[in-house]
Amino acid sequence: MTQQHDNLIAGQWLAGSGYSPNINPSDLLDVIGEYTQASAEQLDAAVQAARAAFPAWSVSSIQARADALDKIGTEILARREELGTLLAREEGKTKAEGIGEAARAGNIFKFFAGECLRLTGEVVPSVRPGIGVEITREPVGVVGIITPWNFPIAIPAWKIAPALAYGNCVVMKPADLVPGCAWALAEIISRSGIPAGVFNLVMGRGSVIGDPLVNHPGVDAISFTGSQSVGGRIAQQCAVNLKKVQLEMGGKNPQVILDDADLAQAVELSVQSAFFSTGQRCTASSRLIVTEGIYPKFVEAMKARMAGLRVGDALAAGTDIGPVSSLAQLEQDLSYVDIGQAEGAVLLAGGERLKLATDGFFMAPALLTDTTAGMRINREEVFGPVASIIRVKGYEEALFEANNTPFGLAAGVATTSLKYATHFKRHSQAGMVMVNLPTAGVDYHVPFGGRKVSSYGPREQGRYAQEFYTVVKTAYTLA
Repeated sequence: MTQQHDNLIAGQWLAGSGYSPNINPSDLLDVIGEYTQASAEQLDAAVQAARAAFPAWSVSSIQARADALDKIGTEILARREELGTLLAREEGKTKAEGIGEAARAGNIFKFFAGECLRLTGEVVPSVRPGIGVEITREPVGVVGIITPWNFPIAIPAWKIAPALAYGNCVVMKPADLVPGCAWALAEIISRSGIPAGVFNLVMGRGSVIGDPLVNHPGVDAISFTGSQSVGGRIAQQCAVNLKKVQLEMGGKNPQVILDDADLAQAVELSVQSAFFSTGQRCTASSRLIVTEGIYPKFVEAMKARMAGLRVGDALAAGTDIGPVSSLAQLEQDLSYVDIGQAEGAVLLAGGERLKLATDGFFMAPALLTDTTAGMRINREEVFGPVASIIRVKGYEEALFEANNTPFGLAAGVATTSLKYATHFKRHSQAGMVMVNLPTAGVDYHVPFGGRKVSSYGPREQGRYAQEFYTVVKTAYTLA
């Protein structure tokens, strides 16, 4: 019988209004488990539990917080193969990628366990004699966390860990498509020694519990990762209610290939940026901007490299690229291949649904050439294994096209020129810049975020996370 999984509210596992199956996109006959659907009433109960737990947790021992987060990180790392396998099975990225993501989640908790003990403030003199000034940080309150389906354990980790480290209480709503990793993480957290109500998990559709979470008067801040359209609406709702908000909303990231680039290196980092994790990364490079001197060799080398990529079951040995996460996403990916060709692009490789041994959402990675910057394929985020090549004359045009987008999350350049690398790092209008590296792949201890419509609010990850999860207090004392 398929195992059923419930919400975690005030330290209790509670069934919702029903259960939904969690389906393996590599094998549609494989049901991972059934996960309950929270009601609006249960969402309210979770917020009330967090509010009740906040007074004690917000002033709790920093050692107790550090110990709890370290325990969570230790268990995740010890179970990274099991959790990585679950991740690959429910989301579709390869098992190796899943294990790597689970390990990253464990390391994030351990990093923020250390941050509990590194809380700092300032003591400064007043301009008035005999008065001292202290500047400290305090937790913001109850934080609503809404996470996406593409990184079902790492993104929850990099939101939950700093929230707890700085003394906040949490109500988390994971993406309805991938509840398995969120539930597994919640189960680990429930045994860490953190008091009941400090962390709460509510699973279900955004239309039922997402908006109520954002608009709940008991929630002080919202951290969201997802689409630009939903993020924009959340920003408006938080503005009306004067709530702190942090948004990560995707990208249309450029990978620039200059004439002087190492060809083999440029091809490999482009393939990794565009197609690994099935292209389902907000940092993926779907626009390959190539200068005309290297263009013919780069195109042929990309075609040859793509021919060697193996698409298959995410759990199978030797798989380079797993399935698309859902039928809706697969249909969107395929539609953009058609849109690109209708606009005049040439389909160089891939772009079709694949029939393999199991019934799944498999797609051959697509590469489109002869594209122009104004095409929809180069303006809109596809979020799948679809990339296009834009041919440019030289560095100046490449930089212009790299910045010619409403998004600004990540950008990369492949070059052996220190001059161009230095200039690109300074003049790229992106929050994260990579030189001779894939755009997809960032460390957990440094800030993550973008510019323009990619991000809004304080950065995530690393020590910069305190800007969102804490508020500053200035206190004066008469000596």
